Amino acid sequence: MNREPNVRDVTRARVEAAIAELNYRPNVSARNLASQRSHLIGLIYDDPSFYETPSAGYVIRMQLGVLRACSSAGYELLIHPCNYRNKDIGGELSALIEQARPIGIILAAPLSNMPKIVRAIQATGTPLVRISPGKKKNDPLAVSTNDREISAEMTRYLASLGHRRIAFIKGHPSHKAVGNRYRGYLDGLKQSGLALDEKLVAEGDNSFESGESAAMGLLKKKRRPTAIFAANDDMAAGVIRATRLLGVEVPGQVSVAGCDDISLARQLCPTLTTIRQPLSAMAERAAMLLIGMAHAEADSRATEIVPAKLKIRESTGPAPG
Repeated sequence: MNREPNVRDVTRARVEAAIAELNYRPNVSARNLASQRSHLIGLIYDDPSFYETPSAGYVIRMQLGVLRACSSAGYELLIHPCNYRNKDIGGELSALIEQARPIGIILAAPLSNMPKIVRAIQATGTPLVRISPGKKKNDPLAVSTNDREISAEMTRYLASLGHRRIAFIKGHPSHKAVGNRYRGYLDGLKQSGLALDEKLVAEGDNSFESGESAAMGLLKKKRRPTAIFAANDDMAAGVIRATRLLGVEVPGQVSVAGCDDISLARQLCPTLTTIRQPLSAMAERAAMLLIGMAHAEADSRATEIVPAKLKIRESTGPAPG
């Protein structure tokens, strides 16, 4: 079990066969052995290193939120980045849970809306809280934000500045919560008395490069938009790069808005108008729910909403003309 080198291959093979047959996993925590209950919370998220331009801010904000809850209640945090493209992801997560024996798992988007991953965790009998699963369901427990409503508010805000040609750049289709932002954009257009122009809707994949590429197409149109709303800040940053390359002034000729309020949003020039996603607060609340469930103090079948807010900065202004 300890990978001791002075073990015959035939002996090692017999032991490993017995381990596989019995599905044995060592419990490394003496605390767990003594109390028969761990003081660990697991945070499972999509490994950002598998992306060409990884964004660590999303993960760090979640970790900080969970750590606040853990610190106040005497729990520890176990983090586990994973590649959901791995065919044996279910086995990987099952082995992790059997070995660590956490009191519960927090599953971040986009993993939180992938049935295969959700089922693998549920099969272990471990309490699960999903963050931003995209669809509101009573089972399992989830913590979300008001993506659709706040995106409608951002669209109405742009319309209030006089913008009538408001473009939208969609996010990756596997991120169901990001899809709610597009639906919010449609709601905002309707609420502002504006008709949808499908030529002003571009496909992105949440990356900086896709935002730049989409903006290039939108800004080269004969009747280009006067405002571009991207489904996340990475794509919005790509939009601002595209405007620089094309010599389009922001916000004088085109306003740009994003969503998430990552640290880059405050570092861009101009600073980015965006939606402040309460990710840290959502993660903290998810951890508190698991801790409450461990002490029979929380409802295990509910969805909680932590509202987001607009952050108005320099990248948006009145429509030109």
